[in-house]
Amino acid sequence: MSEPTDDALILSTVLAGELLAHARADAPNEACGVLAGTLADGRATAYHPARNADASPFVYTVHPDDLVRIVLGIEDAGEDLVAIFHSHTRSPAVPSPTDRRQAMYPDAFHLLATLVEPDVIPMQALRAWRIRDGEATEAPLRIE
Repeated sequence: MSEPTDDALILSTVLAGELLAHARADAPNEACGVLAGTLADGRATAYHPARNADASPFVYTVHPDDLVRIVLGIEDAGEDLVAIFHSHTRSPAVPSPTDRRQAMYPDAFHLLATLVEPDVIPMQALRAWRIRDGEATEAPLRIE
């Protein structure tokens, strides 16, 4: 695994569109998934949607079967787990207390989407965060 960057999370407009499409498709429940790529430069190149094991509009848990399959696939491809993604259906794209408490993979970004304003452009609907020891710090997000 590459050493993590403290710079921006970078993803393509196509990838951003995939994330938002998944979030909208899973509404009213929170959507979730994992982004793969190169952690050293913060570039996400692939999105792996997962099932929300909680099937809830308020919380998410990446389904354990999906998590194992996705993480093993990322490792087998020689890539890094770059970000954990999930949507908020009724609140801004800011980590909730539950998100901060349950955050795994401290080196990965946490990418959140909000569906509160469904017609906003991806730069406004998506926000990236670092969550370490229960503390969330916003990270720059570049969509190119």
